[in-house]
Amino acid sequence: MNEVTGSEPRSNRFRTTIATFIEARREAKLKGKDDDAGTASKYEYATWLADAARRVGQIQAVTHVLKATHPDARGSSLHIDPVMLPQHRDIGSHLLGEDYAEDVVGNAAALDVFKFLKLDVDGKRLIDWMQAGDADLMAALSPDSTLAKTWMEAFASLVRKDAEPTTHPMAKQVYWLVGEDPLDDSQYHLLQPMFSSSLAHAVHANIQDARFGEGNKQARQAFRDKQPSDVPYRDYRNLVARKLGGTKPQNISQLNSERGGINYLLPSLPPPAWQADGGSGISKRKSAFEVFLWFGDVRKHTTALVNYLLSVQDKAGNKGIRDTRDERVKQIAEQLALFGVAIRGRYPAGWTRADDCHLLQCERLWLDPERADPEHLGWTDEDEAFKAEYDRGDWADEVATHFGLWLNKQMHKAKLVTMALPELNHWVSHILLDVAWPTPLRRRAKVEELA
Repeated sequence: MNEVTGSEPRSNRFRTTIATFIEARREAKLKGKDDDAGTASKYEYATWLADAARRVGQIQAVTHVLKATHPDARGSSLHIDPVMLPQHRDIGSHLLGEDYAEDVVGNAAALDVFKFLKLDVDGKRLIDWMQAGDADLMAALSPDSTLAKTWMEAFASLVRKDAEPTTHPMAKQVYWLVGEDPLDDSQYHLLQPMFSSSLAHAVHANIQDARFGEGNKQARQAFRDKQPSDVPYRDYRNLVARKLGGTKPQNISQLNSERGGINYLLPSLPPPAWQADGGSGISKRKSAFEVFLWFGDVRKHTTALVNYLLSVQDKAGNKGIRDTRDERVKQIAEQLALFGVAIRGRYPAGWTRADDCHLLQCERLWLDPERADPEHLGWTDEDEAFKAEYDRGDWADEVATHFGLWLNKQMHKAKLVTMALPELNHWVSHILLDVAWPTPLRRRAKVEELA
């Protein structure tokens, strides 16, 4: 039954869309040529549709392309809806959900049929209406219902699966036994997954948008001009472009052709490691606090504290203001604990024994605690004295004092009211350091450190 919108039957919208596409194909074919009745006749409405229905069997809609692994691979490409894939934490096609691009493999000369089936009518592609067996589309194809149904079934077969999927040596489908029983197929791990063209297309689109998209261009320019930007900036570095298909990328697949054969490879890198001081070696510093501001979220929390104190410095102190201030100081103090963990995890036991280590003794005790363990390699008589100092534990108050002095310095830079011993003691009271003995307690500033 034809649905009518206004005075136009819905089937007419299908027919108009199809006829417009065929006419555009005819004009492109005859452009610059004398009238060719033979060629023009091939673009008669019914003639072209009959030919397209025949040629659609030469192509197949897929998500995973076999020839992307090797152009001489002879086997099955696959169409797998991403929502049907197992969900796991690794990046893969399963993350595409319902928003993914279908690819097409097969005879490149028949790709115009795929373009035809992607035509949009009422928010859906023709292929979707074909697969749904839409009655109005069937009526638009041909007044002969039997012929129209045959064409629809042919076009709907664009998305199909091989009865028995096959692989090929060039597909490099190498399986590695991860269990104990080589006769159990479930105990093998696939080393070379099939190339997901749909995922590669999504990655390509994201990278192209980051490189050439208007929003990212504006954010990049704002960064260069040192201006604020509401648009987040994205950048992909150290990319490698792998070109598939050589001069004929359409021989691999339709989406590969749309990408010009370019498939980006992201760099394979280990997780970034925090560098305490740009790589020059923290041991060469006179104090670890020279680089503390650049660790983790220290700068962010310090700026937040300064801005808050500036906003309330003309107001009488009340409990609400004090509590907010203390919470912001606590955030910085927590970063100090993480800072110590990061340094201790970066260097081997005894690293502060080196001649080029210029750190304060209290900071050496704080950041190299394993040196106080007689079991570590390289233990010396000098380390015996180090262990005695560590066991006394008063170095923790010294470290806390230097933290307080550092935080006071940040206040001075912001031209806040001069901070003195009471403020220093307040900053220091928030520090909890990883101390074996005495147990972690709130620290107090050592007054001699102020001299």
